[in-house]
Amino acid sequence: MIPTTGDAATALAAIQANWNEAAARWDAGELTGVYARDALFFGGRPGHSVGASEIHEYFASYEGVIASATLKLVEQQFIWLAQDSFLAQGYGEFSFTLGDGALSHSRLRTTLIVALQHGEWKIRQHHFSTTPEAPPI
Repeated sequence: MIPTTGDAATALAAIQANWNEAAARWDAGELTGVYARDALFFGGRPGHSVGASEIHEYFASYEGVIASATLKLVEQQFIWLAQDSFLAQGYGEFSFTLGDGALSHSRLRTTLIVALQHGEWKIRQHHFSTTPEAPPI
C-alpha cells in the first residue's frame, strides 16, 4: 500500500493526542514515551537532547514551571520518507498553564520525523523554533 497524506495526518493526530494527554499533567515520563528511544530533539531550551534519557531530562526541567500544556499541530505538510516514516513540517500552537497559574501561548515552527516502531508511531526527530523576525543576514 502506498501511504497517503491522510495516513500521515492520522498518525500525527495520534501523536498529538498522546503528547497532550501526557502534558495535561506535565508528566515527563509519559512525554518521553511519545518519542523513539533514539530520538533527536531540539526544544525550547539551549542544547540538543539525544535519546530517551536526555529527552526525559529536558521535560523534567520544566516540572514546577509548567503545570500543564496543550499542543495543536497546524498547517502541517508531509513527505513520506519510507513506508514506515514521514516528515511533517508546519506550526505548533502551545497553550501553557504555568506553575503559578499564569497562562501563556506560543506559536513555533515545527519539524518532526515520525516513524512506526513496534506497531506504534513515535517521534524520531523533533525540532521546534521561533519564526525569525528578519533573515539572519
